[in-house]
Amino acid sequence: MNTHKAIVLFSGGQDSTTCLAWALERYERVETVGFDYGQKHRIELDCRLAVLARVREAFPHWAPRLGEDHLLEIGVLGQISDTALTRDAQIVLQADGLPNTFVPGRNLLFLTLAAALAYRRGCEVLVGGMCETDYSGYPDCRDATMKAMQAALSLGLARPLAIETPLMWIDKAATWQLAADLGGEALVDLVRKETHTCYLGQREPRHDWGAGCGTCPACALRAAGYRAWQAAQNPS
Repeated sequence: MNTHKAIVLFSGGQDSTTCLAWALERYERVETVGFDYGQKHRIELDCRLAVLARVREAFPHWAPRLGEDHLLEIGVLGQISDTALTRDAQIVLQADGLPNTFVPGRNLLFLTLAAALAYRRGCEVLVGGMCETDYSGYPDCRDATMKAMQAALSLGLARPLAIETPLMWIDKAATWQLAADLGGEALVDLVRKETHTCYLGQREPRHDWGAGCGTCPACALRAAGYRAWQAAQNPS
C-alpha cells in the first residue's frame, strides 16, 4: 500500500469511477473532486454522489480509505466557452478537426484547481481519466499535456506533485476489463447502473452498458467498448 494521499478528478462517469477504484487499491487516503462549470449534462453531479455512496457500501475494504469529496463551482469556464457541452448546440466537427464538445482549457483548469486543493489537503498525487487511445482528439487529454502540467504544477507549488492517468494507453474495452480486475462483477455492475456518460444528460433509456441517449459520441464510445469487452469474455 502506497502511503501517499491522492485526489481523484471525479465526474461520476465510467472513466473516473474506474480511476477511483484504481486509486483506492493503491493509496492510503483518497479524496475526490468534481467541478460544476455549467455543463449541459450536469446530472453527472448528482450521479457522482450516488456512485460514491455505492462504493462505500459495496466495497467495505475501500470505504476507510475514501475520504472527503469536494465540489468546486467554476461557472466562469462555461461563461467563456462556446461548446456543445455548455450551450444548446448540435455536436459537430469544427474547422480545426476537433468536435465542438471540446471545452478549451477544461482539463488544464481542473488540474490547476485540484493541485491547489491537494496542496491544502496534504495530497501528493492527482489521478485523472485522461486517455489518448479512446478520445476525440482533445489536446488536453494527451500524455504530453499531463507531463507538462505535472512539471508546471510541481514547480509552481514548490513541492512534488504526481499526475497519474491509469487509462492513458488503454481503450474502452480495456477500461471495462480494468474495472472487472479491480472490483469484479460488483464494480462492473456499479459502473453500468450508476455512472453517467451521455453528453446530452439523458438517464433513459437503459442499455446493457448503462443509461444515455445511445447516439452521442460519449454513449457510442462507451457502448462499443462494452460490446468489445463482452465479446472478448465470450468468444464464439
